[in-house]
Amino acid sequence: MMLTLDIPGFGKLAAEHLVMDLNGTLGLEGVPDAGVLRSLRDLSQTFSLTVLTADTHGRAGDLPRDFGLRIEQLTHGEEAEQKAAFVRGLGAAATIAIGNGANDALMLREARVGICVIAEEGAAMQGVLNADVVVHHIHHGLDLLLKPKRLLATLRR
Repeated sequence: MMLTLDIPGFGKLAAEHLVMDLNGTLGLEGVPDAGVLRSLRDLSQTFSLTVLTADTHGRAGDLPRDFGLRIEQLTHGEEAEQKAAFVRGLGAAATIAIGNGANDALMLREARVGICVIAEEGAAMQGVLNADVVVHHIHHGLDLLLKPKRLLATLRR
């Protein structure tokens, strides 16, 4: 299970892990739509999937886990550093991260590829600045991974 790409000017990408924020990223107020869940099921054939969340809206427990989705509940306080440390622990060079908030900014910077989602809840400027790619909906971010030539086209220099 791995996504491999050789991206001109960006370098080799060999990603095994996809780490994602929940609230504002995967879904509005912590509720992903059916299309997001379908995409995650498909991506579980390529990546190990983890959701890192402070669970602001208390919805993380509702996420399906039948396709191997791992949910990591963060402790309150220093969520940004917890997310970055998690990515480092997996191996940042083998990780793609998706987020939108200020507490995602360090994770987006640490990961080999950081994707910032600007959707209904907006995005923190530091997350935008730390990302490699910015999309305006989670479907577009997940589609970059389901159709990797799109990611290659976006990141090539």
